[in-house]
Amino acid sequence: MAGRYCCRDVLPFTSLVAMECVNVGLNTLYKAATLKGMNYHVFIVYAYAIAALVLLPAPFISCRSRVLPPLSFSILCKIGLLGLIGCSSQIMGFTGIKYSSPTLSSAISNLTPAFTFILAIIFRMERVALKKRSSQAKVLGTIVSVAGAFVVTLYKGPPIIIASSPSISLGQCLQSTHPNWVLGGILLTAEYILVPLWYIVQTQIMKEYPAELTVVFFYNLSVSIMAAIVSLVTEGASSAWIVRPGIALASIVCSGLFGSCMNNTVHTWALNLKGPVFVAMFKPLSIAIAVAMGAMFLGDALHLGSLIGAMIISIGFYTVMWGKSKEELSENYGATNLESSSAHKVPLLQNYKDELV
Repeated sequence: MAGRYCCRDVLPFTSLVAMECVNVGLNTLYKAATLKGMNYHVFIVYAYAIAALVLLPAPFISCRSRVLPPLSFSILCKIGLLGLIGCSSQIMGFTGIKYSSPTLSSAISNLTPAFTFILAIIFRMERVALKKRSSQAKVLGTIVSVAGAFVVTLYKGPPIIIASSPSISLGQCLQSTHPNWVLGGILLTAEYILVPLWYIVQTQIMKEYPAELTVVFFYNLSVSIMAAIVSLVTEGASSAWIVRPGIALASIVCSGLFGSCMNNTVHTWALNLKGPVFVAMFKPLSIAIAVAMGAMFLGDALHLGSLIGAMIISIGFYTVMWGKSKEELSENYGATNLESSSAHKVPLLQNYKDELV
């Protein structure tokens, strides 16, 4: 029982929190690389190609180590659709930041849990009965978590812990010199509608073909090919394809290994185990993690708005987790009762047949 609880609850929770920490570090590294002139189209191609190369043995290992359904053309088409969604969301996100700012991107990304929750209800992956406390907790917790993320993003407040030395925000450095907030906002909104859709499609694929590494390999391969086609159209055979040793190369390798490879694998596994809403609820945590890591490691000032927002995010996050756990407990309890009643009924029916004989 303890091992089952660890595998189904503790391990997904700790893994997803760790992945949000990794994502914050990778985003910081990526932003530093773009300041050196790295092209984001080329970045996507190389990062996903590295991940696909690392996962190349996965299809052969998966087929030998476990019994799986055949990798049909239908499943490959769905993985291709997943790659199209992922590639489109990446390009729209980077282009949206180019025309607006990372601050607007962070603000709109807070809507990911809400978008995911709505789509999960539409696709019948989540059940909502407003008379039940578990459903009330999920809805209320999602709203509170999104509100807390907006507080962190939009309200600064007075400093609580002053930085030891003045630091320049990467977000300020990445402000567009030719801002177009309307176009940037539209592209970023489209990105964070596609991200929940990615969760939904990935969950459906895992139901048909439950081999995380194989699915992630084909996904990374398809994104790399699609991004290469877009890059050839937009960049052509320019010097942007040449990546010299330095921060740009480090960003590509780290994003390929820890982002496109490890992060996508963990998220795919968690989607298969816990569903899209559970995974999406960790998205606002990245903002609180970024604030905490900035204060601890980069000497950034800790402001009142960040502290209040982080507390609100935590309250909303744990409210949703409580609702999900109550829902799972009731489902397990119902399944256990059904099994026990069936076990008791079989001997009675058997005795009745024996009496007739």
